[in-house]
Amino acid sequence: MKVLDLQCAHGHGFEGWFASSEAFESQLAAGLVECPICSDTAITKLLSAPRLNLSGATAPAPATPAVDSPEARWMRAMREVMAKTEDVGERFADEARKMHYGETEERGIRGQASPEQAEALREEGIPFVALPVPAALKENTH
Repeated sequence: MKVLDLQCAHGHGFEGWFASSEAFESQLAAGLVECPICSDTAITKLLSAPRLNLSGATAPAPATPAVDSPEARWMRAMREVMAKTEDVGERFADEARKMHYGETEERGIRGQASPEQAEALREEGIPFVALPVPAALKENTH
């Protein structure tokens, strides 16, 4: 296994584990390598000392960095938000409105709203925050 230091076009750094340099290049060319923070596929390999996983492990062991990177803190915060909120999907604007007007019990919700729905919520004085959810977390919410 080759362990590579990678970075997306937005500056998020992360590790990638590949069977070989050729495997990395092939997956990169096919658009299969993406940033775990923002899902960007414009990935570059950073210069680093080569590291090889010779133990036969197929995935990296979870590491606890001495100092959390901003990306690691963001992912942890997003996991907490997702764990403590209900996914109402496309019904987000309707559910937020029902809670605001006392038609249903208040609770933590998340979902999607169109730009028009978001603007209507703002005009009605209904508070909400738009958060981009990393693709790596979206896949684990089902």
